[in-house]
Amino acid sequence: MNQLTGDRDPFLASGSHWLVQQYIRAQFSKWGTAEAYPFEFRGQTYTNWVLRLPSQTISSKAPLIVGAHYDAVPGTPGADDNASGVAVLLELVHYFAHHPPAVPIWFVAFDLEEYGLLGSCAYAETLRQERQPVRLMLSLEMLGYCDRASNSQHYPSPLLKRLYPDTGDFIALIGNWGIIPVMRSLGQHIKRAGTACEWLPVVNGGKMIPATRLSDHASFWDCGYRAMMVTDTAFLRNPHYHQPSDCVETLDLDFMAQICQGLIMGLRSFV
Repeated sequence: MNQLTGDRDPFLASGSHWLVQQYIRAQFSKWGTAEAYPFEFRGQTYTNWVLRLPSQTISSKAPLIVGAHYDAVPGTPGADDNASGVAVLLELVHYFAHHPPAVPIWFVAFDLEEYGLLGSCAYAETLRQERQPVRLMLSLEMLGYCDRASNSQHYPSPLLKRLYPDTGDFIALIGNWGIIPVMRSLGQHIKRAGTACEWLPVVNGGKMIPATRLSDHASFWDCGYRAMMVTDTAFLRNPHYHQPSDCVETLDLDFMAQICQGLIMGLRSFV
């Protein structure tokens, strides 16, 4: 985690931003080819990093895509947002490099999420133009904050508040209406790993509840792909969101480890 935290805004902390992406590139390169997918913004070039792990047998099946963004807002260590997501991403890479999955998995570290999902927009649009089928995209967005106190969990609408727990000790899955069976299955695996899990299906790309669109999965929704966000619900729970206090000491690492284990079991079940 320490290699992934720290101010890493691409404009105001460009040196640290570069070091983090080089760390991710080096970790990816241990298990295959770390492919650079550059894109332009304000006259500068930025990079998504992609590692494609093959399936256990030669397969023409569409890949799973698992992604997390590595940039952070200015002036924050960004431990939960989103070093936690990248840390779990790298753990998944390590596991599936040693245990080839039943279907190909492409792991993606996105840049410039905090500037409007720019990295994932560029990558998803490239896939759409290439007519690349995608089995499912998972966005790992803030996975480390847990609060077991009553009334610690908030919601963007009164209806959701009536339907879901008021204690912020669960992980949330938010996906297209059509992937309800996938969310249910993944949620069961996360629960078996020891963490409570809730899931929310949305229609029309989540536009009725804007808070459901605040990560890289929304770029894939907008390109017509099935996608899901895995999240601790960010500012709806974590008081350190986008603050200088978003540091490693505020995270629950056991909570993160259980989520990672649940994701491993869930991804292994895809055939």
